[in-house]
Amino acid sequence: MSSFAPHVQDLIDDFSFLDDWEERYMHVIEMGKGLDPLDEAERNDASKVKGCASQVWLVSESDNAAFPIMKYRGDSDAFIVKGLIAIALHIYSGQAASDVINTPARPIFDALGLSEHLSAQRANGLGAMVERIQRDAKMALDA
Repeated sequence: MSSFAPHVQDLIDDFSFLDDWEERYMHVIEMGKGLDPLDEAERNDASKVKGCASQVWLVSESDNAAFPIMKYRGDSDAFIVKGLIAIALHIYSGQAASDVINTPARPIFDALGLSEHLSAQRANGLGAMVERIQRDAKMALDA
């Protein structure tokens, strides 16, 4: 029995059909190509994620309800990073802010078979993205 939310388990199941790191790498890049581009005005200092070697922009929105639902959009200048953003958005976007805060990324990336293949720099950048996503969810809850 999985301890992951159904939408996360679906993602893990998709990756389980990929035999090796190269196939997973290409799938991550393909996921990134599916992201909607940000408007040029959204590529600013406020949306830029600090701690990433590549350029990464992340836009957070909530529905301002008592139990806010978070929506995230993001982009990068690097294909693999764009794919990592797509995975993070799949995990967190459209979820309740409380679920965003309480969903650690590391076990999911481990289950996807990505953690051991990310460079320390990419792993740190991914951590910075998740911290930003979770911080924005906390701000929406506190609003």
